[in-house]
Amino acid sequence: MKFKRSLIVCFKGLNVIIMRVYYECGSCFLRQVHEAMDLATEDDEFKIDLMESIFDYISKAYKKGASSNRIGTDIHRIIKEKTGCNDPYYNEKIAGNKIANNLIPKAKKIIEENETLENYIKIAIIGNLLDSGALGLGIDLEKLMITQFNKKLSINQIDDLKKVLLRNNKLLYLADNVGEIVFDKFLIEKLIDDYDLNITLAVKDEPILNDACVEDAMAIGLDKITDLVTIGTNSVGIVYEDLSKTFLDIFNGHDLIISKGLGNYEGLTELSIHDKDVFCLLCAKCTAIAKDIGVKNRDMVLLKLFSKEE
Repeated sequence: MKFKRSLIVCFKGLNVIIMRVYYECGSCFLRQVHEAMDLATEDDEFKIDLMESIFDYISKAYKKGASSNRIGTDIHRIIKEKTGCNDPYYNEKIAGNKIANNLIPKAKKIIEENETLENYIKIAIIGNLLDSGALGLGIDLEKLMITQFNKKLSINQIDDLKKVLLRNNKLLYLADNVGEIVFDKFLIEKLIDDYDLNITLAVKDEPILNDACVEDAMAIGLDKITDLVTIGTNSVGIVYEDLSKTFLDIFNGHDLIISKGLGNYEGLTELSIHDKDVFCLLCAKCTAIAKDIGVKNRDMVLLKLFSKEE
C-alpha cells in the first residue's frame, strides 16, 4: 500500500513512517480545542489563557512532517492538565452508550437476517461513527449511523481476513470509542465462536476524548470474553513512543491485529510492519483520512494494512 504523506525515519531500530498532517488537520485541531475547553470549564477568561498555551504549542508542533496523533494527544493533555478536568468527554461517552443501546435491536435484526462475518464487521464499522472527537459535538450521530446500515463497504478485503483467521489462534483487537465497543462485542463473539480465537482487547489507560477505557469495556462484559489490557497510556490512537513496555510485548507477541478507527489507523501507518497481518476497520470520518486511503468521506472500509505474505 502506498501512503501519500510519508517520511521514513528510524526510531529505536524500527522503521517508522511519520504521517504528515494534512492542511485540514489544523482547523480540526482548533475545533477540538474549542469543544474540549467548553466541556472542561465554564471560565471564559481562563479559556483565553488556555488558548494562548494551545496556540503556542501548535505554532511549534504543526508543520510538515508532524504526526497528527502526537499533536492531538498533546493538545488534549494540555487541556486536561490546565483545567484539572480528567475526563472532559464524560457526558459524551454516556451519550454514545445511549445511542449504541438504542441501535442494538436494529443491529441484531440485521445480523439475524445475515449472519456472515462480513455483516458483523459492517456493524462494528458503523459503530465507529460514535466519535465526537472526529465528527464534533453538533452532529446527530444516531441519525448518521442509521443512514450507514444500507451502505456497502467501499474497501472489503474480507477474503484475505478469513484466510488469516484460519491460520491464527489468537488476535489483538485495538478498540476505539465508548459506545462503539458495544458493536465490537458482537464481532468479537462471532470471531470466538467461528474461529476459536483467544482475543486480547486493548483500550486506553485513562480518558482521552471519548475513547474506551477499562471500566467502559468491563461495563458491557468484554472482560469476560477477552483478555482486557491497556496500551499503557492515553494517546490519541497509537503513538508508538508512548506505548508501555508491557503493551509492546503484547503487540509484538501477536501475528494478527484488528484495528478500529482513525487514530489507530494513523498510528499503525507510522510503523513499517513486516511480521504481522494487520486489518483496519473504520469509517473515513474526515477528508484527510479519506484521501489517504483513497475513498470518499464517510465510506466504510475493511482494509488490509500490512501482511506477512507481502
